[in-house]
Amino acid sequence: MLPNDFATLAAFENLYAAHCVARVGKRRKTDVIAFEMNLAHELIQLKTRLESGDYAIGGYQRFIIHDPKTREIQALSYADRIVQHSLCDNILAPFFEKRLIHDNAACRVGKGTGFGIRRLTAFLREHYLRHGAAGWILKADIRQYFLSIDHEILMNRLRRSIPDPRVMALLEKIIDSYHATPGKGLPMGNQTSQWFALYYLDPIDRLIKEKLRIPHYTRYMDDMVLLSPSKDELRECLRQIREKCADELGLELNAKTQIMPIKNGVDYLGWHFYLTPTGKIVRTLRAAAKSRLKKRLKKLQHAYASGELDLPDIKLRIASMNGHLTQGRTWRLRTRLYGKTVFRRQGSPPESDDR
Repeated sequence: MLPNDFATLAAFENLYAAHCVARVGKRRKTDVIAFEMNLAHELIQLKTRLESGDYAIGGYQRFIIHDPKTREIQALSYADRIVQHSLCDNILAPFFEKRLIHDNAACRVGKGTGFGIRRLTAFLREHYLRHGAAGWILKADIRQYFLSIDHEILMNRLRRSIPDPRVMALLEKIIDSYHATPGKGLPMGNQTSQWFALYYLDPIDRLIKEKLRIPHYTRYMDDMVLLSPSKDELRECLRQIREKCADELGLELNAKTQIMPIKNGVDYLGWHFYLTPTGKIVRTLRAAAKSRLKKRLKKLQHAYASGELDLPDIKLRIASMNGHLTQGRTWRLRTRLYGKTVFRRQGSPPESDDR
């Protein structure tokens, strides 16, 4: 049995640690306050339900977001989110880390958007050293990816690798707790969905890296970028990717999937990447990303004004935004936006943000 088995997931200390993570930024929420008022009792109850097999996923609260595009998010109850954190941190993360390729990014530790940006930058630089500024890019993603993931295909692959039947039974409960269409779809708000989505496309990663031998390839969730000096090579890659998606995974590539000259640049993770004739890699923030940034700052202002967030929370979120923005040409944008942003409590003078 693996050391990260079901007993680890259900251990009181791990459920408590998961609670500490789940409550970050949400301690003023009604459900979190109610849970913390009787914390030991709630955690013991959760532990007992897990160990007895009586644990069941509660219903999903559904709401619509419009950032970066309109989509429905499905949110679990607070107790269910604690289970998700313990499951992901103690079982799924160690399990998947051993199986995913290096350039599969997203929710992995140290492999967020910054990692993906750095990898594509390095690939463009290596391409230039070997082939100059000429070449081609294949940009591909999956049509309605989360809504199209097939439950049975996913569970069959997990069953072949996960030895603990209680862990597998819990995973099946989670996967079957939501259906976009019969037998398909993962809820957008689940932490487990992020790991399942990373793992589901692993056969495509293996095809590209091990069979097709494309060295310059990176993927962030279902967003894939391949570089090659040969357009014909990328055409064959696209044909095999499309075929494998349809035959083995029940997926379809998005209509925006295309092969383009490197000189045109490529959109990836909110940036437009250019390789100049002199070999310089330039990253500029996309217009849609600028618009999202402005909206997020306004939301932070409203959250602070209403008392939903304190100044340390605001600083943490702005630091996170800065970490992303400093990876490209954004000094003027940051100066302009932050210079106009004031955080003020309702009925109080403005607070200094010390950026």
